[in-house]
Amino acid sequence: MTWNRKHLLDIQSLQPEDIQLVLDTAEAFKEFGERKIRKANILLGKTVVNLFIEPSTRTRISFELAAQRLSADTINFSTETSSFRKGETLKDTARNLEALHADILIVRHRSAGAPHFLSRVLSSSVINAGDGAHEHPTQALLDLFTMREKLGRIQGLQVTILGDILFSRVARSLIWALNKMGARVTLCGPPTLVPRQLEALGCRVTHDLPEAIAQADVVNLLRIQHERQQRKMFPNLGEYSKLFGLTIDRLNQMKPAALIMHPGPMNRGVEIDTEAAESERSVILDQVTNGLAVRMAVLYLVSGGVVPLQ
Repeated sequence: MTWNRKHLLDIQSLQPEDIQLVLDTAEAFKEFGERKIRKANILLGKTVVNLFIEPSTRTRISFELAAQRLSADTINFSTETSSFRKGETLKDTARNLEALHADILIVRHRSAGAPHFLSRVLSSSVINAGDGAHEHPTQALLDLFTMREKLGRIQGLQVTILGDILFSRVARSLIWALNKMGARVTLCGPPTLVPRQLEALGCRVTHDLPEAIAQADVVNLLRIQHERQQRKMFPNLGEYSKLFGLTIDRLNQMKPAALIMHPGPMNRGVEIDTEAAESERSVILDQVTNGLAVRMAVLYLVSGGVVPLQ
C-alpha cells in the first residue's frame, strides 16, 4: 500500500486501503511511543503550524505533541494575538505562514470547507482538524484505531453513535469511516438531533435507546453541540439525560464486552454519568492516547514518509 495524498481533508474521499494504511502506521508509532525515548528525527527541519481559528484543547495539544515527538518545529497560531483581529483574511494569513516556510498547516475552523479551500491556494500540506459541522477526520481515525486495538477488528462490528448527530462533524467522519471498513452503524438520539434523513448516509436510525445499545459492540457518545445549534432542539438537559444518557443501569444492559467511547469533552451527568465514564468498559482515555499515535502517522504520511515505516 502507498500513500499518495499531500493533504488529509476528510474521510469521505479516502479509500478503505488509505484508512488501513493510517491505522497500520499508527500502530507502529504507538509501539514507538512506548519506548523509553519517545522522540525521533523523522520531521527534523520541518515546520508544523497549528492554525486553530476555533477553540480546542485536546486536538491542538495532541497535534502539537505529535509534531514535537517527530522533531518538527511547531507554532501555535492564536486568533487573539493575530492580524485576524485587524481584518486579515484566512487566505492571507495562511499564505503569510507559508511564506515563512511552514510545511504543514493543521487547520481548525468554524466554517465547513475551510481546509479544502486552503489546500487549493497553498503549496503546503493541509490537515483538517475540524471544520464546522462537516468533518473531523483524525478523530474518526483514532476511534477506528481504538476499536481495532480493543476488539481485534472493525469489519462486522455493530457500532451505535448516540447523541447529537445532526450538528456533529465527529459523527459524519466516523459514519463514513465505519461504512468504508465494513461495520454496521446505528444512530440514536432525539428525533430533532437524529432525523430519519441521516439514513441516507448508510446508517440505521432509531430513537429507542435500550434497543440501540442492546446488541452494540461499541457505543460512541457525542456531546450536545450547543455552539452549533440555532435553536433549542430538546426541552432541557435533564430530560435529555433521562431519555438518552448512558447511566450505569443502561451500561449493564449492554453486551459484556461492549466498549464505551467519547471524543470529549464529556458533559458528565448529561450524555454519560461518572460511574459509566469510569467503568472498565470505558476506553475514553485510550482514545486520547491513540490520538497521539494516529496524528503522528498522519503527519508522517502527508510529509512523504516511507511506507512501511522505517
